[in-house]
Amino acid sequence: MTDRTQELGPVIDAAIPFAERFAGSPTFRELFREGMDLVEETAAYLDGDGRAHSKVLSRNASLSYATESMRLTTRLMQLASWLLLQRAVNEGEMTQSQAGAEKAKVRLDGASAAVMAGQPDELPEALRDLITRSLRLQDRIRHLDQAIYTPPESRMPAANPVGRQIGRLADAFSGSAARDRL
Repeated sequence: MTDRTQELGPVIDAAIPFAERFAGSPTFRELFREGMDLVEETAAYLDGDGRAHSKVLSRNASLSYATESMRLTTRLMQLASWLLLQRAVNEGEMTQSQAGAEKAKVRLDGASAAVMAGQPDELPEALRDLITRSLRLQDRIRHLDQAIYTPPESRMPAANPVGRQIGRLADAFSGSAARDRL
């Protein structure tokens, strides 16, 4: 390791924990609002137009509709639980470690791979749209959850390609300078 890359070490160690401060940010408030709006929109659809849409489906599509709507509501309830925990941390109702303990009850890794495995083309477009949006929200929250709750000691610092290249250049120039002096 060169002197230059050793100098960069303290900079990496002093990284600002953005993820831990995320719950208090305007971005989180927007994500929270988006998640809760999606929960309300889904409930309204399933209790309203969704009932009418499901009655005109074939038997197989009707079974897929029931399965996918259950998966959708389960996924959204888990996401809403996670969002509410983060909001509680933000509002000082619980600490980050308390939220972490409660978060263990929240499943963010639900069966999203098997989504719409049955008759996806026969499902109403509105339901497919809600499913797609919930999966995107789940991915975003899963990523944030990792950033917030993965212990710092188990996080691998990202390799700094610029720092590595600067180190190589420094090594190359220090080697050629030594040769020039001979």
